[in-house]
Amino acid sequence: MPMYLFKVRLTVNGLQGLLKEGATARRAVIERTVQDIGGRLESVYWAFGDDDVFITAELPGNTSAAALGLVTSAAGGVRTSTVVLLTADEIDEAARQKVNYRPPEA
Repeated sequence: MPMYLFKVRLTVNGLQGLLKEGATARRAVIERTVQDIGGRLESVYWAFGDDDVFITAELPGNTSAAALGLVTSAAGGVRTSTVVLLTADEIDEAARQKVNYRPPEA
């Protein structure tokens, strides 16, 4: 299954919910949600900076990842951005592919 990184920014509502429920309870919700769409949660980390939470999960595919981002963002507590993660083997396969490309001339 493909691996995804979700970068999450909490809204004011999301921060209030986190303070009320706690991080462990929110992690359990994330895990159940990922499992419900056929995935496996790998990690959840809270962080300083522009993004508040980093989540890695295996999901059945891009449509599942998009659905997860759409539904959670639409609920109003978070804003997400999704990064497709590739393994070394996948990058090696990409490097072996022939691509016909001509760069612009200066």
